[in-house]
Order: sequence, then C-alpha cells, then structure tokens
Amino acid sequence: MTAARAARVSDGVIADLRERIASLETTTVKKAGCLAFGVPEMDAALPGGGLAYGALHEFAGGGSGTVDGAAAALFVAGIAARTKGPIVWCLTRPDLFFPALAQVGLHADRVIFVESDREEDVLANMEEGLSFGGLGAVVGELVRLPMVGSRRLQLAAERTGTMALAVRRWRRQTEANDFGQPTASTTRWRVSVMPSDELPVPGVGRPRWFVELMRVKAGECAEFLVRACDDKGRLDLSTRFADRSHSPRRSVHSA
Repeated sequence: MTAARAARVSDGVIADLRERIASLETTTVKKAGCLAFGVPEMDAALPGGGLAYGALHEFAGGGSGTVDGAAAALFVAGIAARTKGPIVWCLTRPDLFFPALAQVGLHADRVIFVESDREEDVLANMEEGLSFGGLGAVVGELVRLPMVGSRRLQLAAERTGTMALAVRRWRRQTEANDFGQPTASTTRWRVSVMPSDELPVPGVGRPRWFVELMRVKAGECAEFLVRACDDKGRLDLSTRFADRSHSPRRSVHSA
C-alpha cells in the first residue's frame, strides 16, 4: 500500500469515527432536550437549538476581576431560572447577592444552597445532586475543574437529564489559566461586562454582556453582544450587534 493510499484510508477511518461520535452526541441531545435562549442567533450556534439538558456547561468571567465573574454567575442564574424544578447551588463562599439573582429571575425559594469547605466537596455535591434527578439544574462554583471530575459530572447529568452548570471563579490571575485546560463540558462560555444601554435621559440603562461561546461539541465558536437577563432570565441581542451582517462569528478571543 502506497503512502498516499494509506493516508486516504486513515482519513476515511477518522471521518467515519467523527460521524459516529457526532451521531451519538446528537442522539443524547435529542433525548434530553434543550433549553433555548430565545435569541435566534445564539440558538442557531448550538446543536439542537439550545443549551442541552443532561450535559455539563462551563462558564467564566472574561477577566480575573470580580465584575466579570459576577456577570458569569448572573448569566448562569438566568439560565437556571428558565428551567423547571428546584435548583441546587454548590459553593464554598456564601457571597451571592440575592436581590441580583432575583433580578435575573432566580428567586431564593427555588434554590437549595449547599456550602462546603473544599472544592472537592463541591464536585461531590454536584454529582450527588445530578444523580438525584428531578432538579431544574445543578450549579457549582469552582476554581479548577479537573478532567476526571468534569467527566463524572457529565455522566451523572446524562443519566438523569439534569443540566449541570459550572461557574469558574478565582481570586488570582494565575488561577484563571486553568480555564483553558481540557474538560468534558459540552459547552464553554466566557462573559464580559460591557457599557450599559444608552438612555435618552440621565440614568443607567439595561446592562450588556459580551458573551463568547468558546467551545461547543459538534459546533463552532461564536460571540454575541447581548442585553443582560431580565426578570424572567431572558436575554436580548443588542441592536448594535444585531446590525452586523457577520454575526454570529468565530470568536477572535477563543482559546
């Protein structure tokens, strides 16, 4: 067998494997269903037309600062608010601002907060919540998300169809470097705070976020400028960004 023919055979085998994997992933998405954002441009970038149930999704702020980290947490809270059932939120630092969560649609009477001293316990509590089933979503705040831990969360989510949402939070810039490491997450997002909507009178308009879809299985990276979640957890594409003929597009900031 010549080298050229061997290369063609190898390419064919790889293409066949990729097709089979994509088929299996699509079947899983169809079985669990998806939660649409209600923003056509965002839903079009996601296989199945929304954020998959029965899967692990990963979120972080666009920088190491508190402001972007808070935006990522509110983005996740808005997603959780649009699911049905109780929400389990696992964390090590009880520093969430409840009025802000309510402002994006997630009210305290829906949330069961589980506080731990160690991140290893956060992972264990998330897995336990996902295995229980019957929840709208399980949220966990983590600095690091090891591949083994993320894989366990993904498998637990697949078994019950519950959505797993990992919020990556850190105190130091060096910790932020871990966000680029491989995980088993189905999607990976980064959220940055942008200037709020301009108003015709003095005041502060609706907050805006620059949302980057940095990784998605069986899909491509994209970025969106959106108005922050309203009191129902819904996003709205910013008019300034919607006017761009090339959006959504591959993020130039993606890792």
